[in-house]
Amino acid sequence: MNRPYTTILIVPTGIGAAIGGYAGDALPVAKVLAQVCDRLITHPNVLNGASLYWNIPNAFYVEGYGLDKFASGCWGLRPVRNNKIGLLLDQGIEPELRLRHLQAADAARATLGLTLTDYVITDAPLNVELRSASSGASWGTIGNPDSLLRAAETLIKKAGAEAIAVVARFPDDMDEEAVQNYRHGQGVDPLAGAEAVISHLVVRTFQIPCAHSPALAIAPPDPNLSPRSAAEELGYTFLPCVLVGLSRAPQFILEKELTTSLQEDIWADRVDSAIVPATACGSSALLSLSQRQCQIITVEENKTLIQVPPQSLGIKSIQVHSYLEAVGIVVAHKAGINPSALCPKLSSLQSVVRS
Repeated sequence: MNRPYTTILIVPTGIGAAIGGYAGDALPVAKVLAQVCDRLITHPNVLNGASLYWNIPNAFYVEGYGLDKFASGCWGLRPVRNNKIGLLLDQGIEPELRLRHLQAADAARATLGLTLTDYVITDAPLNVELRSASSGASWGTIGNPDSLLRAAETLIKKAGAEAIAVVARFPDDMDEEAVQNYRHGQGVDPLAGAEAVISHLVVRTFQIPCAHSPALAIAPPDPNLSPRSAAEELGYTFLPCVLVGLSRAPQFILEKELTTSLQEDIWADRVDSAIVPATACGSSALLSLSQRQCQIITVEENKTLIQVPPQSLGIKSIQVHSYLEAVGIVVAHKAGINPSALCPKLSSLQSVVRS
């Protein structure tokens, strides 16, 4: 088969994943997988590392709601060379902190050659509030979602934005213990759940790529900082990785039958394999993919705070211990080799019992 081999890498946000639950710490996994598949589809939680990022030419940066719609077959993905990014700033950001973000955006234009529109400030503070579920997973709410959508619409209709980067002011009065646990590599990202709410709302409403970067007061240095959280300590803004990701994020295609198809378009029936943490198999995207001819690979080593294994949902998967082992499964699958043939013992064929 000559068509490109396509893998989806999913690490759900805000569930304390041991790998991918911190500041872009699943990016090394994505870099390795991209070497063995032709197309890697993943989402901002995997690729965003604050001021750190990596250009993976064959990786597709797809927001979580858009990834769910893609996996269900409702939306397709159309690769682009360059998106014009609209910058949306929360009115609740203080003037000095706003200036830091505008300077980061200008730096991305001057140093990386990215294309941005003029920016928009929301007509009311977004008033983000953070929450946590009984499981410990993080989520949140937006006090003024209509203000967010009005600003996004302005960027699309008046500035010609093809993707939206949102910067919202997040509260300073976060749970101190949760923040310290996260900074020490032991807890859940307290911002992740609320960030997902923001980007989901924009993508669901306007069907264009969107990602979020939180605006926060600068925390004092911590000598015990975990390497997995350290990317967030490098500056005043997390915006660079979002702008880089959105610059080449594929556009969404709606209604396959009504769309002029291009050879490079990607639809869910062209996904060959999907890789997820072994206890986080309840996402809409994975449930959809499990109904297709897609090899599901679950990784035991990537522990999370939730307990939704594939067996409880009737999902057939190849269970592996580590991402290194998952990479080997992908290589074998791409080559058309049954992984059991690589083991020292191979059971004999048995006669099928007739009914």
